Amino acid sequence: MNDLDNIDQMKKTDKSGMLDLIVKFPDQCENAFSIGKDFFVPQSYIGAGYKNIVFSGLGGSAIGADLLRSYLTDEINIPIFVNRDYTLPRFVGKDTLFLACSYSGYTEETLSAYAEARQKGAKIIAITSGGKLEVLAKEDKVPVIYIPGGNPPRSALGYSFFSWLDVLHKFGFIDDRTKDVEETIADMREFRDNVIGPQVPADKNIAKKIAAELSGKYVIIYGANKHIDSIIVRWRGQLAENAKTLASTHVFPELNHNETVGWEGPKKLLKDFTAVILRDESEHPRVAKRIEITKTMIEKESKVIELRSKGRNLLSRMFNLINTGDFASCYLAILNGVDPTPVDRISNLKKELSKFR
Repeated sequence: MNDLDNIDQMKKTDKSGMLDLIVKFPDQCENAFSIGKDFFVPQSYIGAGYKNIVFSGLGGSAIGADLLRSYLTDEINIPIFVNRDYTLPRFVGKDTLFLACSYSGYTEETLSAYAEARQKGAKIIAITSGGKLEVLAKEDKVPVIYIPGGNPPRSALGYSFFSWLDVLHKFGFIDDRTKDVEETIADMREFRDNVIGPQVPADKNIAKKIAAELSGKYVIIYGANKHIDSIIVRWRGQLAENAKTLASTHVFPELNHNETVGWEGPKKLLKDFTAVILRDESEHPRVAKRIEITKTMIEKESKVIELRSKGRNLLSRMFNLINTGDFASCYLAILNGVDPTPVDRISNLKKELSKFR
């Protein structure tokens, strides 16, 4: 097993430098927020009587939209929908703000949805580092938020989330978020430097401890539906892509109406399961009580890790949980002896799909 306190040894496994990208994540978030501030929203887009906001993207290009939906659920007055398909829901139309999200600019599902959004007359903004989406947007005179490319999409979460905050403020959908963003970035840096970063020893490092406890286990990630639902999806995706480890997710209170019963078996496998429960002070009091009861039930069969968020505001607390999961997934990859960056199965899938155009 690799030593998570030996940085040189970790780099030998992390050949492509994913850990360094995670370390620099607060800088990316800062840059992304500035990109959004500098983006000019055409006057024709303001006050257009929008009835819904539709993000369209996949994978690392969509998770930022999921998190925006979760973060803004108590504030925004129109629904946010995240589309992950080639086609769009029927409700998309002229009163839709359609946000096409493709880090590479070549995501085929997003390009297909973009074309349909154009046909339906939606107001469109694209966010990309280039590719075909940029070409189409230029041809169609669609505004583009340009973000730096060249890295795995999952490592660009800062761009797919923070770039939108001031843009949504310019539309009048939300209040100015500058103070919360500044506090969030400062909190992430402090937590990285003192709690979860690679230089923090394993016996004092929460993320390294979590990675060690998840090693060799099937991971099930739980959290409250409100605000946390998208964070557990991020954890699942990071464990899959970085650590090459399967995990599943569910949310409270819904899981208490079905999945709770599933913890009865298969008995011989439950000892190899570990449940991670992500907690936040925004939990409904009844949900908090449900979590406590459910945790006691699971602990009779399997290991439970409870992780409580830290931060000066909701945004900071959400990204505290996200950042901890990102580091833990990378540390687990190193414990598993795999380079976190390559995603060969996705590359092979795209190669096979290209044969059937």
